[in-house]
Amino acid sequence: MTAALRKWRRLAWPDRALLCEAVLLLAIARVAIAALPFRWLVRLLGRGDSAAAPLADMPEALITRVRWAVVAGARRVPWRAVCFQQGVAAHWMLRRRGVPSVLYYGTAPTLTQAGAAKGLAAHVWVRAGALDVIGGEVAGRFAVLARFPLSRPRAAP
Repeated sequence: MTAALRKWRRLAWPDRALLCEAVLLLAIARVAIAALPFRWLVRLLGRGDSAAAPLADMPEALITRVRWAVVAGARRVPWRAVCFQQGVAAHWMLRRRGVPSVLYYGTAPTLTQAGAAKGLAAHVWVRAGALDVIGGEVAGRFAVLARFPLSRPRAAP
């Protein structure tokens, strides 16, 4: 029996289900990012109040489990699951569970060894309240270009 199969068999059923959901959503995210116009993808990322909920209201254990499932699933899929796919999958998984999250899209200049500008690097990360879910470990290097969900315009009083 392979090591991966042994690990799978040791997982509790809820963890298996969460991992399967993550792999499925990584695949759907990959297809959506590659095939859909960006404006359609924005709709799939949701609209609503993107204000971060207070840390006390965040179900930290659930967020940690979603992070584990997405990262573990990304390591096991037969394609390279990049941060954009991982971020979309995590964002959808949290939204399905009623946990507000924000997906950030940012860029940073890439430099040559001599320090000259070479191009741009892009990165996606997800936060739920003050908690990093996916990609937060390097997010500080990137300037935010967009965040999803987009905030709804507030009605005038």
